[in-house]
Amino acid sequence: MIRLAVMLCAVGPGAMADTVVAARTIPAQTMIMLEDVMIHDRSVPGSVEDPAEIVGMEARVALYAGRPIRPGDVGFPAIVERNQIIPLYYQSNGLVISTEGRALGRAGPGDMIRVMNSASRSTVTARIGADGAAYVSQ
Repeated sequence: MIRLAVMLCAVGPGAMADTVVAARTIPAQTMIMLEDVMIHDRSVPGSVEDPAEIVGMEARVALYAGRPIRPGDVGFPAIVERNQIIPLYYQSNGLVISTEGRALGRAGPGDMIRVMNSASRSTVTARIGADGAAYVSQ
């Protein structure tokens, strides 16, 4: 009993962190506003702790009211829509090849998506740049 008390005193109370939860059900592909989130005073590992991190982002999946929001649930707003024709660039050792491609998914800057080369019909995985172009590199 004394050992337990000594251990509890040595460890102290656990560090508590806030958790950001959805204030209402937020459908996927919806821009998250400040009024869409609340802060709970409980800690949920792997969840967002600061609402400033996600306000202005886009919900990638449906976010349900009262449930914690994880970083993977949100992302930058999409600038490329599915089936959109976009510039496709291949870069390797100073060589740059450009063509057009068809986006096979919806994506924001920094996201990886599959893009079909319009000329060859082959499919590649590319990162979307801030300019809306798809970049393939090795």
